[in-house]
Amino acid sequence: MRSAVLRRSAPQVQVRVRAGTLDDLAALVALERRVFAHDAMSRACLRRFLHVATADVLIAECGGALAGCAIVLFRAASNLARLYSLAVARECEGCGVASALLDACEQAAAARRCVEVRLEVHEDNPRAIACYRKAGYEPFGRHVGYYKDLGDALRFRKRLAGP
Repeated sequence: MRSAVLRRSAPQVQVRVRAGTLDDLAALVALERRVFAHDAMSRACLRRFLHVATADVLIAECGGALAGCAIVLFRAASNLARLYSLAVARECEGCGVASALLDACEQAAAARRCVEVRLEVHEDNPRAIACYRKAGYEPFGRHVGYYKDLGDALRFRKRLAGP
């Protein structure tokens, strides 16, 4: 999973999370390029995620502006969800956007009867790791040489509350 999670110095603001639509595509592409300069998803990839039934694209807004995005993936006949990507606009760092997106991902997973959310995060991303730990995610493994820079991915998971 790719993560860009943010510093905690900014004041908390009202964050609204909603489902992404094709109308968000240009803003999503711009966010990807700003947050993941060397590993941004393509326009075609983002468009596909907006269309497929096995993905939820969640948009966070602050004051009507795009503040972040999360993409959570699902597989048929599986009760596991995968947080594929979490991106927060730099100007919204520390405003609770990442936490709001994580909550929304967990709700989307629970709505599809998933019992666990899993993710990968670059071992050199201490902010994201701290955010996931704070949200209750626990480490359970590692993918060696997972990222383009050959950095390892730490694997995290969180059990969701039952019905």
